[in-house]
Amino acid sequence: MFIRAYLRASTKDQDASRAKDDLFAFAAERGLTIAATYTENESGASLKRPELFRLLEDCQPGDVLLVEQVDRLSRLNSEDWETLKTLIASKRVRVVALDLPTSWMMATADRDDIASRMVEAVNGMMLDMLAAFARKDFTDRRRRQAQGIAKAKEAGVYRGRPEDTKRNTAILGMLRAGQTWSSIIAATGCSRSTLSRLSKRVTEDG
Repeated sequence: MFIRAYLRASTKDQDASRAKDDLFAFAAERGLTIAATYTENESGASLKRPELFRLLEDCQPGDVLLVEQVDRLSRLNSEDWETLKTLIASKRVRVVALDLPTSWMMATADRDDIASRMVEAVNGMMLDMLAAFARKDFTDRRRRQAQGIAKAKEAGVYRGRPEDTKRNTAILGMLRAGQTWSSIIAATGCSRSTLSRLSKRVTEDG
């Protein structure tokens, strides 16, 4: 059994590695070792998360996917959450989240078959519930944000998010130098959507 830690932040302003110490402390308290960490800056509302899927590809049956919070794993809509759950189940991966105490026993060695099934059933229900709460929180915040923007536009005071010109200039230089997207994301923490937009600017500039 390998413990694989997944660290995610949704924007360049969030540090996906901030929870790393907590995950390693959780494992150490139980005499466990984290075999690998997978870090990315992508939205939990999207299935377009290459590091998460690389983690699952690396997993063997019985491995543990360790996250700080369930919303680090999913803010997905119900259809996409079912897709992700199906993949996790097919790989026979155990999901353990620090904010889901019912999952903590999943990080220990195998139990007898009946106890294992009971723990997995309870954990599955709790995981579904927290994933639904995470999705609701995401949609509520997006709705409030849209309402705030609409009011600001009506008042003529909305200016949008200012461009990080210093960072974007550096990224444009990296793109023109032929650096890979993965290396640029690792170096700058920018999102793939930002990188895609700047890449188009390089293409347009010739």
